[in-house]
Order: sequence, then C-alpha cells, then structure tokens
Amino acid sequence: MKILVAEYAVGAGIDEYMFEGRAMLGTLVRSFVAGGHEVLYPSAGTIIDSGTAVETGRFEETLASLSKKCEAGLVIAPDEILGDLTEIIEENTTNLGCPSDSVRLCADKLKSTRKLSRENIPVPLTIGEGEYNGDFVIKPRFGCASEGIQRSKKGILKDGFIATEFIHGENLSASIITGKTQLFLTVNRQLIKIGDKISYEGSMVPYLCDREKEIVDIAKKTAKVLGCRGYAGVDIVLADKPYVVDVNPRPTTSLIGITRVMKEQISDLILKSVFGELPQNIEVDGCFTFKKDELFRL
Repeated sequence: MKILVAEYAVGAGIDEYMFEGRAMLGTLVRSFVAGGHEVLYPSAGTIIDSGTAVETGRFEETLASLSKKCEAGLVIAPDEILGDLTEIIEENTTNLGCPSDSVRLCADKLKSTRKLSRENIPVPLTIGEGEYNGDFVIKPRFGCASEGIQRSKKGILKDGFIATEFIHGENLSASIITGKTQLFLTVNRQLIKIGDKISYEGSMVPYLCDREKEIVDIAKKTAKVLGCRGYAGVDIVLADKPYVVDVNPRPTTSLIGITRVMKEQISDLILKSVFGELPQNIEVDGCFTFKKDELFRL
C-alpha cells in the first residue's frame, strides 16, 4: 500500500517543534516501511532514514497533491489547524487518523470539556470568559501540548483563553487506538515542569499504576464521546478521580516510547483500526523514558 505520513513541523519547516515532529514522523514512517508499505512524506528539508521525502512548497498544497497519489494518509499538526488538514486527507484518500469533525471538537478545549462533563467524565472546573479567582491553569482555548500554558491565582481572561482548575495529582496520559473496537496501549507518566509556567519535558512509557483500569476506562469513554478514531492520547491528572485535562486526536510524543516497548508494529494497529479488526491487547516489554530536549537523538 502507498501511504502518506505528513508531519507539519517537518513538512512546513517549523524549527520550534522540529525535534518532536521529526521523532514522531520517523517512528511512524519506519513502522509502515517495516510492514512492507511504500511511504511518502512532505519535507521542507529534513530527511529521515526511511520512506521517500517529497519537497514541500506550500504544505497544504503538497498534502493535497500527495494524498491523491496514496491509498491512505495520516497527518500530524497542531490541533488548531489539524481539522482543516485532515479534511484535505478525507477528500482525497482514506484517513488513518481521527475524523476532521472530531479533531475540531478536541481542539476546542472549552467545547470538548463541556461535552465530557455532560457525559459524567471527570474534568476540571473550566471558565470560558471573565474573571477567575483561585488556583487555575490558563491556556489557549485552541492549542496543543503545553504551549502558552501558565498557572495563575486571579485575573481576567483574555480573548481566546480559558481557565481550568489546577488539580493536584499525577500527570499521566493514556494512549488509545479506536476502530470497530478500542485498544488500550499504555498509561504514560508525563514529565511536567510546574511553576508560573507549565511545560512538557518528556515521558515515561509505560507507567505502571494500580489504578490503571480506572484510567483506561475513562480514557476509552473520552475517546468514544469525542468521536476519536485511530490513535489518540488522553491527558489525565490522577487525583481522587482521573480528571481529563486534554485530548490529542493524533499521534503524540508518547508514541516514541510506546514503539520501543511494544512488540506489535504501530503501523499495523493503525491500519487495522480502519481496514480490519484490532487485537484485544498488546504485548509490552520494558520501560522507556525520554526527555523532550533529547529527541534530536531519536
């Protein structure tokens, strides 16, 4: 099968996210190639050790052109633009990621949080406008990862930002693949630096926890409620309950660690979520920890 794997930082030449983007792209491309597939990926100059790079002009135009030549495609990009880019894939070939409407819902942190709350999924108290007073995390309403996130006790929200109650607990994520059924991959420990600003520093994969079933049940329900398909990452703060604090409707950096401890090929599981039947479970051996500033080596 000819497959397009498009990662925005590599394809558009965005230096700020290059190490993470290149590491995720390389992980996916190598897995698809190992499965016997021909893989194309857009590049603004960065070359990985597998697949075929296609020089990018304007990223959206290259995505449209390549997707018409491939039997399936997967795009990774910041959540606020991922919906439009996913729609390009959907118009031209089989989408291996979350549907564009699900992506747009997940990208809207206020709307998705309120939908989860209506479904009795634990989420932090969230304020969409006006004043806040207490211990809150201030973050963009539309955005990804830990970019632009800070902690604040009191203030007035600027346009485009929301305030979510700061939950004291363990910062975790759960990686899920959804097709006809749902396949849990791993619970991961998020290495988060918390001060006035909050930043993601890396991950430990997997993170063994005696409350794993509780975490997995919430993550699976979250992915189903928001209409996710394919790979998705659910960020959770584990306190008295597993509180869902973010949903990433795309491959995440945890994937870099998962593929180093999982015996199955991630590409095979992604394809089965669309074209076949997912297994009931995976086999994991060992543990892998990586730091964000070390990704250039991977």
